[in-house]
Amino acid sequence: MNIGEAAAASGVSAKMIRYYESVGLIPAAARGENGYRVYGPRDVSTLSFIHRARRLGFSMARIERLVDLWRNQGRASAEVKAIAEDHILELRSRAEELAAMARTLEHLARSCHGDARPDCPILEDLAGVEMERQVTAGKLPEPNAAGLVR
Repeated sequence: MNIGEAAAASGVSAKMIRYYESVGLIPAAARGENGYRVYGPRDVSTLSFIHRARRLGFSMARIERLVDLWRNQGRASAEVKAIAEDHILELRSRAEELAAMARTLEHLARSCHGDARPDCPILEDLAGVEMERQVTAGKLPEPNAAGLVR
């Protein structure tokens, strides 16, 4: 099958298939007489595996290791489990960070009148206006050139 058919069968775009080949995640495809890439069922299975792993949020490095383990029939499942458990911890941490961001934005949105007035706590927060007020009032030290408080 050609790259378009492999893309449709695996759920991975043709552009990403080319990228995965370029970084060595999948081997370079065989070429037909016309010079076009040719993919077989094993290639589509690997692409589907990668697609599923990406949808679960695994990094490219972890996917590479998982593909290697998947192909290795002598693997220890303990290594696969360890990779998954590390990823779970990272996902939970990111979920907590996202929840904190949502709470901050919810607070700012509740504080914004959302009317024709120009005052907007959301924009003020993004611009660091409150920090500037606290620096001016002497409650916070002066930030450095990068905007970071020492």
